[in-house]
Amino acid sequence: MTANQFSTSTEREALCGFLDKQRADLLRKVEGVSDADARRTPTVSSLSLTGLLKHSALWERRWFQVVVAGRTLPGEWPEAGARDWRDEDFRVDERDTVKHWTSFFEEQVAVSREIVAGLELDAPCSRAELADRNLRWVLLHMIEETARHAGHADIIRESIDGSTGI
Repeated sequence: MTANQFSTSTEREALCGFLDKQRADLLRKVEGVSDADARRTPTVSSLSLTGLLKHSALWERRWFQVVVAGRTLPGEWPEAGARDWRDEDFRVDERDTVKHWTSFFEEQVAVSREIVAGLELDAPCSRAELADRNLRWVLLHMIEETARHAGHADIIRESIDGSTGI
């Protein structure tokens, strides 16, 4: 999808369209990659395709469901006693599969879209420490973060099999 392939007649359509483009770009970078290759870290960084997808899925969920909508996810960030997300988000092992994290990411995106559809762009975030931010800010932040990770994935994928282009 290119910027011209979705409607930008409203600010909401533009923000949602650009975010959806970045989400699709990230998913495209893991298509056709074996689980073993997707767990590889072929560059000087410790990032892998599966790690990027896992991190993106978890933060898709956290930003929209927890920060924006104010939901509680038992055993997950930011609950006291939950595992340290900074260590876990990118870490993968043989149990982490492209299929699992792609499915989870797509499920979280669907929930995010429902949340976004039901709120005004100026709706404040539900988390007290982010109440000065609103849905518009979260959408912009998620465009930025998802695009950054799609770019990381592009470099990793090229290192794995020479595939280029987002």
